[in-house]
Amino acid sequence: MTDKQEKSRILIIEDEKPIADLLAYGLTREGFQVQCAGSAGKGWKLVGEFSPSLVLLDWMLPDISGVDLCRIITERYNIPIVMLTARGSVEDKLYGLETGADDYITKPFDLREVIARVKSILRRFEKAESERAKKDPAESTNSGDLLCRGPLVISRQGWTVTKNGRRMDLTPKEFELLVFLLEHPGQVFTRATLLEQIWGYDFEGDTRTVDIHIQRLRKKLGNDVGLSTVFGVGYKYEPQKQAE
Repeated sequence: MTDKQEKSRILIIEDEKPIADLLAYGLTREGFQVQCAGSAGKGWKLVGEFSPSLVLLDWMLPDISGVDLCRIITERYNIPIVMLTARGSVEDKLYGLETGADDYITKPFDLREVIARVKSILRRFEKAESERAKKDPAESTNSGDLLCRGPLVISRQGWTVTKNGRRMDLTPKEFELLVFLLEHPGQVFTRATLLEQIWGYDFEGDTRTVDIHIQRLRKKLGNDVGLSTVFGVGYKYEPQKQAE
């Protein structure tokens, strides 16, 4: 048990009390601070009050759906979210990921798997936060912070993206994926490599989440920013080339 795990806060938003109690029990034994909410309304309130390090979010809630709440959370906060649901189809899984979820676990689940996923996501998230914290805040105004590629100007410190001077609204994962590709022009990355680099773990071999995020980036940014598909392999950033 590490100090970081002891300080990490997990918010469980789950209306089935036996499941919430099981998750709370297992995560508490691992040294996490845990709070539970049985509805989206209470969960949203605790997001602000409890400041969770990660949210375990049920799809089916009594007031609004978990995917709707996921979308609301990701629009306001940079918090990793793991969806929990009995809906196990690929379409449901991809839909959950499209709303901004970082992972998707199908019920019934093995508690050990949930804990392993939580730890893996937090390790990667904490590493990214640590790297950002090492930067001098003053760097946000100098060229070392800015990444300029064609019509795009990205502030790594400020987590902002503009295209031709217009602010683009990206989720944290979309932002990280875009920055990673733009920092390696011309280099081809497999979907599995992108999962490891951006999500920080092997997503059970389901690499379609990368495809979904690329599609969303193209929809938001346009097809003129150079995010190219290398068919049968993965993706790369090609300056001045329109994506397929």
